[in-house]
Amino acid sequence: MSLQERAKAAAKDLEGKVEEAVGNVTGDTGKQVEGQAKQAEARVRNTAEDVKDKAKDVANDIKKKAKDAID
Repeated sequence: MSLQERAKAAAKDLEGKVEEAVGNVTGDTGKQVEGQAKQAEARVRNTAEDVKDKAKDVANDIKKKAKDAID
């Protein structure tokens, strides 16, 4: 898991929430949509990190099983 990537995703999510809130207060639907899009981007970034983490876990499991099979 890349802590740096998770932090970027959290920052993007916060940025999106603030932008959406500004849009809600001002009635600017463009800002609302942009904020929602940034929040969606943050979710995608987190999902990508989840996939990377799972792939690393699977690779480590395979290495361990291969090592155990050799021993």
